[in-house]
Amino acid sequence: MEIKDAIEILKKHVPNPSYGLPDEIFYYISETTPLINVDLLIQDEKGRTLLAWRDDQYAGKGWHIPGGIIRFKETFETRIKKVAKSEIGTEVDFDPNPLAINQIINEERDVRGHFISILYKCSLPPDFAPENKGMKETDPGYLQWHETCPDNLLKFHDAIYRQYL
Repeated sequence: MEIKDAIEILKKHVPNPSYGLPDEIFYYISETTPLINVDLLIQDEKGRTLLAWRDDQYAGKGWHIPGGIIRFKETFETRIKKVAKSEIGTEVDFDPNPLAINQIINEERDVRGHFISILYKCSLPPDFAPENKGMKETDPGYLQWHETCPDNLLKFHDAIYRQYL
């Protein structure tokens, strides 16, 4: 099979990549190019930081700053809004000027091994409280305010974001 034939097959299976990609295609792409993501540094008036619990084969177990990978033809602003809605359950206010831009390269793996992470300072209404609807603290997606940087912050976030927590 020629490469152009393989590409035509992929196009048939992914008519609009703006909506996301099937896992197999996404993982292959993550082996061939850096992924660009936005991370949301959400802090309240008390200086606490809102973190989410994560537990997956690529990031491991621990607290992380909510974030998401930018889709094809998606703006930073749109991804910030979608991450806030999907991970926090509400809208956030955000500074459109990034607080930091970092490169993460994991030399030990190829799949999801290279990221360009753009950190945005965000805020929520003062009365915001995570709902966590019946979740335990160790359930992926559990949200919690942190007064200081937790010891079990995910390794890749610890390296680039500890100074902000």
